[in-house]
Amino acid sequence: MTLLPQLAPFTVVLIPFIGAIAIALAARAPRLRDAFCWLFPIPFFLGVLGQIAPVLEGGVPPQHLVEVLPGLGITFSVQPLGLVFALLASTLWLLATPYAIGYMRAEGYGNLARFFACYSIALGAAAGIAFADNLLTLYLFYEILSVSTYPLVAHTGTDKARQGGRTYIALLLVTSVCLMLPAMIWTWHATGTLDLRPGGILGGAMDPRAGALLLVLFMFGTGKAALMPFHRWLPAAMVAPTPVSALLHAVAVVKAGVFVVLTLAVYVFGLDYLRELATRDLVLYVATFTMLAASLVALHQDNLKSRLAYSTVSQLSYIVVGALLASHWSAIGGGMHMLMHGFGKITLFFCAGAIYVATHKANVSELDGVGRRMPFTMLAFLIGAVCVIGLPPTGGVWSKLHLIMGAYDTGEALVVAAFVLSTLLNIGYLLPPVMRAFLRPLPEGEPARVREGPMLCVVPLCLTAIGTLVLFFLAGQAFGLLSLGIN
Repeated sequence: MTLLPQLAPFTVVLIPFIGAIAIALAARAPRLRDAFCWLFPIPFFLGVLGQIAPVLEGGVPPQHLVEVLPGLGITFSVQPLGLVFALLASTLWLLATPYAIGYMRAEGYGNLARFFACYSIALGAAAGIAFADNLLTLYLFYEILSVSTYPLVAHTGTDKARQGGRTYIALLLVTSVCLMLPAMIWTWHATGTLDLRPGGILGGAMDPRAGALLLVLFMFGTGKAALMPFHRWLPAAMVAPTPVSALLHAVAVVKAGVFVVLTLAVYVFGLDYLRELATRDLVLYVATFTMLAASLVALHQDNLKSRLAYSTVSQLSYIVVGALLASHWSAIGGGMHMLMHGFGKITLFFCAGAIYVATHKANVSELDGVGRRMPFTMLAFLIGAVCVIGLPPTGGVWSKLHLIMGAYDTGEALVVAAFVLSTLLNIGYLLPPVMRAFLRPLPEGEPARVREGPMLCVVPLCLTAIGTLVLFFLAGQAFGLLSLGIN
């Protein structure tokens, strides 16, 4: 028996949308608006936590909302993989909210009611994706997520922001409408269902030659997973305020992309059927190339947010590779990396934003001696970097270990080598900012006194950094939960 509320899945999904309405209605009352921003992440988090016990006890019965066609409707359920995604989003929303309030206040941004309402809608859309029981429901919330985050990317209203926003929304909508949607229709025609079921729905219902083409449509249609050449939206979105970058890169958008890839592999194709498809190797090696190429680009980015953006492109491909290896170990490793990378990458973006607020320095080459002025921020950056690299004592070591084990188990020596090389490249682009900050002297004339960013920024980044350390010890629980849904 649990003291946590065991809400129906759709009720949990509704909470952020209700929060968005409340925030919008309080636009002329800043204190009330901020109170709503603080308030709604709490019941959302508790509602997601309340799903753990039912899942461990055997599952949550599907919740049918509305029937669109005979046998096809908007339906919600809680699968173990979706629960992990929802836990990540709900936990990080608790910490992203105070950070966003502190950052947006410090930088003097306007239109905050619109900003935080869209922020809340994005988290609701992420929950809708996590708890979708079929591809139609997943697709609906996938598109809501794209549309709701466009105003966040273009929030500043500058020409650069509008251009970045257009690139962002165009690539996400073109891939989903022109590739993912036809793939869904084809799946419905071939199987008569769009349900997400363990073991997949395509095996025995579609010839592997047709399934090979369907795989290409689905993988490249999931533009949020940022496979090359459809990755440009992600660096373009860096024109957004840093809290948006953290939301896009760690919590909602990119994690929705890789979650969809894992969901397709496990619940639509099924790992056994996936191994039969001729194009699996093609997409696998495209993802492997993306993993390495994006890391090489990150090495040459002086702007810190751009460096982290290309790092995200690379890290997302770890998860896509894990799905396409189609082994038990690699699929679980992909799910674990979704969780571990979320905590590590949001820490890095939080730190980048705190550095900018305190010093207005945005480039790696400007970080000399910053560790003396911002010791907590730069220590958190180091911990986040270690997590993304995949080293102990952070949770990142376990997800990367499972991915490498999955590649080894399937005999993909080239992929094993790519994981090792990518890890070395991670070290090459994530540790130099820390070394500059702590090992080089401050530029002449800059005061050496400690001057961190606003507390609303510093406390969340310290907590997410601690979270990466806690996950080192909770990896077994994450593995156990994922194992329930990945066979």
